[in-house]
Amino acid sequence: LRFGKWPEIDGDVWRIPGSRMKMGRDHIVPLTPQSLALLAMLKGLAGESEWIVPGGRTGKPISENTMLYGLYRMGFHGRATIHGFRGLASTVLNESGLWSVDAIEKQLAHEPTNKVRSAYNAAQLLPERKRMLDWWSDYIEAAGKKSPTDLSDLLT
Repeated sequence: LRFGKWPEIDGDVWRIPGSRMKMGRDHIVPLTPQSLALLAMLKGLAGESEWIVPGGRTGKPISENTMLYGLYRMGFHGRATIHGFRGLASTVLNESGLWSVDAIEKQLAHEPTNKVRSAYNAAQLLPERKRMLDWWSDYIEAAGKKSPTDLSDLLT
């Protein structure tokens, strides 16, 4: 998100170029209605900037600490990290039992450790990943409407 640029958003997909990905491969992210609504709000705030989330300095993205400091200001200092949300998503998606491990790992931009499988399997699993991210967006939206003591029933 930090280095995301508006031309990478293509309808209901975000095409992140391999030059910004750890494994050097393009990463396709299906966008949910909730994500598209947030992007529309960000577009209004970004104005003419090429960056999805522009920094305070003209022509620059947000700093590497902007989101972390935002968490701190919300009272999560020492309790949450931005990268920790990836672990949360992986855990919840795996625990749900609804999605293939391959789809979850592909969404996290993880490549199989099996070199032969990685070399031959170019599947993007976009239909399943789209359904999974729709489910995840609904899950997050529902969690935002519950008190912390009511969250245990979200998976049932």
